[in-house]
Amino acid sequence: MDVLDRIREQVESHPVVIYMKGTPQFPQCGFSARAAEALKSCGENFAYVNVLSDPEIFENLPRFANWPTFPQVYINGELIGGCDITLELKASGELEKMVKEAVQGAAAAGEAEG
Repeated sequence: MDVLDRIREQVESHPVVIYMKGTPQFPQCGFSARAAEALKSCGENFAYVNVLSDPEIFENLPRFANWPTFPQVYINGELIGGCDITLELKASGELEKMVKEAVQGAAAAGEAEG
């Protein structure tokens, strides 16, 4: 599978996913740590991809959504941005609302299919 197809599949199959350096438990950069903490504070599960352990994604993700830096946060298949935008959305209360709606929407869709 082509790396861009792999990224697209990850983004589309998870309501919330962060591409970051490290993991939410062991972030490898301050920006990734702050973005992951903001997502954790929403109280919902989210997916993550450690770009340091997947050089192909590390090299190609910036092309996927024309966003040059990490972390990258996707909600409902759409790039919402990196660390600064994620923190701004958290401060305004929008992030929690967006994450909860995405996770609950995915759960409802899964129930409808099952």
